Amino acid sequence: MTMPTNTPGQSSWSPPPAGMPGMPPQPPFQQPRNGLGVTALVLGIVGLLFAIFPFSFWLGGILGVLALIFGIIGHSRGRKGEATNTGMALTGLILGALSIVVSIVWLIVVVTAVKDIAEDIDKEIEKQEKATAAPAEPGAAPTEAEPTETAPAALKFGQTFAYEDGIKVTVSKPRAYEPDQFAAGHAKGNSAFQVTVTIVNGSKKTLDVSGALVDASDAEGSRAEPVFDGSNATEMFQGNVLPGKQAKADFTFSVTPKADGELQVELSPTILDHEEAIWTGPTK
Repeated sequence: MTMPTNTPGQSSWSPPPAGMPGMPPQPPFQQPRNGLGVTALVLGIVGLLFAIFPFSFWLGGILGVLALIFGIIGHSRGRKGEATNTGMALTGLILGALSIVVSIVWLIVVVTAVKDIAEDIDKEIEKQEKATAAPAEPGAAPTEAEPTETAPAALKFGQTFAYEDGIKVTVSKPRAYEPDQFAAGHAKGNSAFQVTVTIVNGSKKTLDVSGALVDASDAEGSRAEPVFDGSNATEMFQGNVLPGKQAKADFTFSVTPKADGELQVELSPTILDHEEAIWTGPTK
């Protein structure tokens, strides 16, 4: 009887090494496929960051959908043993779903706001049409049309324009302004001028001045660029003004040297309820 011989380092009870005759081939080692889980996590984080801001929520929603898809596939691979980052894929999946939810909320808010503005505009148009086009009844005395706000052709800087509801707006005389090194909107060689706008709430209602935008043009009628810097060259109106109170804000504009002798400023205290008033005059 012949005893089995052992190779060095192999016991008599050890299985024969792979590749020996009569033994089935060993399956090759497979690397874990973790790419989809990592992608899902990155897309979920970036998508949520975009989704929380009102001007980029749509991009956050798109990235959230991609994160959700990659997360589902990556999580499925992890459960099958084809990947080792199941938790990472699950986190990306959850963040993607959260990005989609936040984007949907912002979409509802934007659509509602646009709808409200459109309804206000329609009501104002209908109101004007009824006031100007309604026929008078036979035998009845003619009725006057409802008065509308009409700003004068031009106000001088320093003058005050009063609206019928008691709102008063004043634009100061332009003064030279030197933007600092962090200025934006000011080209080298241009002249910068600053005006102070004062809004007095003489009405009986709280006035929202956050929509009071100020535009300016130079002596040639070209638009003057607003200037922003670290020294508050331009301060936008914010918040509400109570009855009997006032709000002030500075606005600075950049004008080319060939047209810096005159400035025209236009503004209204609200977007829909008040007509624009115009101030004009020399800058020097």
